[in-house]
Amino acid sequence: MDILVYALYIVAFAMFILGLSGLTAPRSAVRGNKIAAAGMAVAFVATLIHIRETGSWLIIIIALIVGVVIGIPPARRVKMTAVPQLVALFNGVGGGTVALIAWGEFIDSDGFTGLHAASGPVLPLVIASLFAAIIGSLSFWGSIVAFLKLQQILPGHPLSVGRLQQPLNAILFLGSVVAAVIVGIGSVGTGADPVWFGAILVVAGVLGVTTVLPIGGADMPVVISLLNALTGLSAAAAGLALNNIAMIVAGMIVGASGTILTNLMAKAMNRSILSIVAGGFGGAKGAAAASSGDQIAKSTSAADAAIKLAYANQVIIVPGYGLAVAQAQHAVKDMAKVLEARGIEVKFAIHPVAGRMPGHMNVLLAEADVSYDAMKEMDDINGEFSRTDVTIVIGANDVTNPAARSDPNSPIFGMPVLNVTESRSVIVLKRSMSSGFAGIENPLFFGENTTMLFGDAKKSVAQVTEELKAL
Repeated sequence: MDILVYALYIVAFAMFILGLSGLTAPRSAVRGNKIAAAGMAVAFVATLIHIRETGSWLIIIIALIVGVVIGIPPARRVKMTAVPQLVALFNGVGGGTVALIAWGEFIDSDGFTGLHAASGPVLPLVIASLFAAIIGSLSFWGSIVAFLKLQQILPGHPLSVGRLQQPLNAILFLGSVVAAVIVGIGSVGTGADPVWFGAILVVAGVLGVTTVLPIGGADMPVVISLLNALTGLSAAAAGLALNNIAMIVAGMIVGASGTILTNLMAKAMNRSILSIVAGGFGGAKGAAAASSGDQIAKSTSAADAAIKLAYANQVIIVPGYGLAVAQAQHAVKDMAKVLEARGIEVKFAIHPVAGRMPGHMNVLLAEADVSYDAMKEMDDINGEFSRTDVTIVIGANDVTNPAARSDPNSPIFGMPVLNVTESRSVIVLKRSMSSGFAGIENPLFFGENTTMLFGDAKKSVAQVTEELKAL
C-alpha cells in the first residue's frame, strides 16, 4: 500500500509542476490552475490512504466539508476588483494552518519530548516545527493586515512609528527566535513550557502586523507575493515535522515560485525587497502632488477623444488600478471591439506591478474576454509606443510617470515604466489630478501631446464608445 501512496504523491507532484508551468501565460492559466487543483486532490487521497489505520477519517471528512462550504462561496461570488483581498485572505489561512500544525505537533509530542530518539531529540524536526510556527504566524497576521488595507478597513498609506519601526521589528524578531530557542532547549529535558510556544505565536504574529502596516498600497503586489512565498516555506517546514512528503514538495514549489516572483516584481519597481519591507513608500498619508508651477493640464471631451481614436491606425490601452476601482474592464472591451471593427489595431500594455496583486490587470481583462494575444508585457510593448497614434491611460499613474527616467530626485527614479510619452497622442482618464500611491506628480499629465478626460473611468469609456459609433 505504501508503494501506491508514493506513486500517487509522484503523480501529484508532476501535476503541481505542470500546473505551475501553465500559470506562466494568461492563455494557459486557467488550465494550469485546474491541473494543480487536481494534483492537490490526488495528494489528499494519497494522504488518506497513508493514515488509513491511524487517522480519524470522520474528523478529516468533516473538516473537508467545512472548508468547502466556507471557501467556495466567496471565491465564486467575489468581484474581480476584490480578488487581491481574497488572495491575501486565502494566503493568510494557509499561514495560520501551518502555525496550528506546529502547535498541534508540539502538544502531540509533549513539548517535543515525544520526538526523542535513542540518541536524543530529533533536532531537525524540532527546528522545522519552530520555523513553521514563526513564519506561519507571521504570514497569517501579515496577510490579515494586507487584506484589511486592500479592503480599505485600514488606511492604505503606511502606518509606522517612524524611526522606531525597524528597531521594533528587530526586537520582535529576536524575541520570537529567543522563545523558539527556549522551547528547543526545553524539549531536550522534560518538555518545553507551552507558554513559551504560545509566546512564539504571539510575538511572530505581532511582527507580521508591524511588518505590513508600514507598507503602502502601491507595494501590496510585492507584499502579497512575499507572504505567499513565506507561507510556502512554512508549509514545507511543517511537512518535515510531520514527515509528509506532499507538504514538503508543495511548500517548496510555492516558496520557490513566490520568491522568484517577488524578486522579479521588486526589480520591476527598481527596489530591493528589503526596502519594500522597510516600508514608508507606496503612499504617504495626505500625500499631494508636487506643485505643477505654471503647467496646465489640457482637458478634453468624449467626442474629441473619439475623433482622435477614429483616425488612428494603432491604439494602446494602459490599464491601472483605477480601471479596477471603476470596474471598467467590460466597457474597455466594448470600446476595443468598436475600434477593431474600424480596422484599428488595439493592444493592452500591462505593467508588472499595476494593480494590487501580481497579474491583477491580466485577471480583470481576461474576465472581460479580452484576447490574451492583445495583452502585452512591458518589455514587449515599450518599443511600440513610438509607432502608436493614440495611447489611452485608464487609471494608471506611477507606472506611466516619465520622472522615473528623467528625474534623479524622484522617489521612483530608475523604476521601469511604460513609454507612454513616446506616443503621438495620449488620452488620460482620471477622476482628478491627484497623485498616485507614490505621492508625486506625473509630468505626463502636462505633456504637449496629452489631454485629460476627467470622470468615472467606466462612464467615460462608455461615452467615448458611443461617440465612436456615431461617427
